[in-house]
Amino acid sequence: MTAAALPRRWLWLQLALAWLPMWALFTAMIVIAHGLPWASAMLGALRMVVPGALLGVAVYRFAVHTPWPYPFRLAFIAWHVLAALGYALGWYALICLTDSALRGTWTFVSGPGFGLYVLTGLWLYLIVAGAAYANLAAQRSARLEAEAARMQLEALRAQLQPHFLFNALHTVVQLIPQDPAAAVHAAEELGAALRSVLELKSDRIPLEQEWTFVQRYLALEQLRFGPRLVLECVLDPAARDALVPAFALQTLVENAVRHGAAPRVETTTLRIGVTCIAQRLELRVDDDGVGADAAALNAGGTGLARLRERLRSLYGAAASLTFDTAPGAGCRARLSLPLVMEFADD
Repeated sequence: MTAAALPRRWLWLQLALAWLPMWALFTAMIVIAHGLPWASAMLGALRMVVPGALLGVAVYRFAVHTPWPYPFRLAFIAWHVLAALGYALGWYALICLTDSALRGTWTFVSGPGFGLYVLTGLWLYLIVAGAAYANLAAQRSARLEAEAARMQLEALRAQLQPHFLFNALHTVVQLIPQDPAAAVHAAEELGAALRSVLELKSDRIPLEQEWTFVQRYLALEQLRFGPRLVLECVLDPAARDALVPAFALQTLVENAVRHGAAPRVETTTLRIGVTCIAQRLELRVDDDGVGADAAALNAGGTGLARLRERLRSLYGAAASLTFDTAPGAGCRARLSLPLVMEFADD
């Protein structure tokens, strides 16, 4: 099954399930009005529901090609009035054809019964059209959220590239007269890191891929800081296929390096840990650097603010990002996400 076929199959399943309550309602109405047994009433109701569902597909197509107007126009109502009459008459005609085929003789209801059928058809049209526009609105909202997430990723990439490139190039330039071999190594790491950024297409990537980029970033920073930056990294092997927002861990690590290690001349230890606990993915980035104001960090700078926005877009209230810090006491960042594996079955 392809990725494109799955949503279409789910759409048809949802349409079928949506008509089950209508089938139950028509069955109950037939039992109450005519006193038929439930089995006979169910068959009688089925001959009403199936034509309604088949015509409902046409109503959905009509809604797709007649989007809700902004600003609202009276012509939109006129088109739907005509479509509703067509649906009601078509629904009644299909019921008559079904009854005629089953009985072997032409069946046609006239008089007050015809009016009731038409009113019921109009009522069904309103329900189907309303559900169609609600579904289309939900699809449009999902597309907008996906586009917003993509733009967030592009903005983060645009922010990361100049800043990261400037620091990395500064490191390479400093190393050229001191250690040409290290400068060559730094340039290679820089090229690999930038290639990873440029090739990134998804807003959520496996932790393994994110960790590869973080390692390259830290390799460059260690060349810059030398023995002043000590790393302690512990990653749960079970978490390597877990999906994380792109640059999420890198943003936390960069924040620790910039605000914890860079301002001091003493050695700074950076501890990075990732664990899977009770269907949650926990990412920890701790440093024993200069610390910061907790309120300022929780409010977030540009990178942290964008990370929080992406977390809200991707996970809603299911993700959390917190900081425990104070001036002179280091900083402890905690990012908690729902555990979603790269190869999990949908």
